[in-house]
Amino acid sequence: MSPETEPAEQRTAALADEDVFYLKQGEAALNEALKIVESEDGWKLETAEVIKNGDVIYSKVLTGNRKVFRLEAELNASPEELHDILFFRMEEIHEWNPSIKRIKVLKHVGRNAMVTHEVSVEMAGNLIGQRDFLNVRYSSKSESCVYFGGAATRMESLPPQPGFVRAEDGPTCIILQPLQDRPDRSRFIWLLNMDIRGWLPQSLVNKALPQAQVDFTKHLRRRSKSTTMKMS
Repeated sequence: MSPETEPAEQRTAALADEDVFYLKQGEAALNEALKIVESEDGWKLETAEVIKNGDVIYSKVLTGNRKVFRLEAELNASPEELHDILFFRMEEIHEWNPSIKRIKVLKHVGRNAMVTHEVSVEMAGNLIGQRDFLNVRYSSKSESCVYFGGAATRMESLPPQPGFVRAEDGPTCIILQPLQDRPDRSRFIWLLNMDIRGWLPQSLVNKALPQAQVDFTKHLRRRSKSTTMKMS
């Protein structure tokens, strides 16, 4: 299931040192996240309340007592369409996901990696509260599958911002696989691995994170449906 990548010297030959750092960090995050997803030990089904539209969420506890969540769903869009929505059109995500205030691409590293700053919306009912994220995001393809990897990163020009708690992602990943009998549909696998920081009870965090996956997938399903209707 792992993606194929070019030799490192080919990808980094024309890049500055900072770009090489981000590219390697993104690739390493994807590889580490895939190992977590592919590991069969320790996964448990989450409660029935978070299972919607046939979506299933599993969880496991990693070394260090961090709980991660793996959502599996089927979406009515091809991996290529979702690749465009989730990666190349990342700055538009706030238009269809109401939990995101904005996402700004701060730096592109080639075509397959970028550094982004994301700010969540402050709204009633948000158990976690407003956060910002500084992430490296990496994209790779293998045959007909698409892979995204990501992790928290650093950038001197954007230290933690006043008024925000900076949460930390990663390593995290999304896997997009075409259904065997329906290449216009995708199997969507999302590993959510987040340290939200701040002083919140872990029980609250463990309730809020899978719900955030359910909500995001609902909005993504609606967004991908609108794309499919425009193309038909």
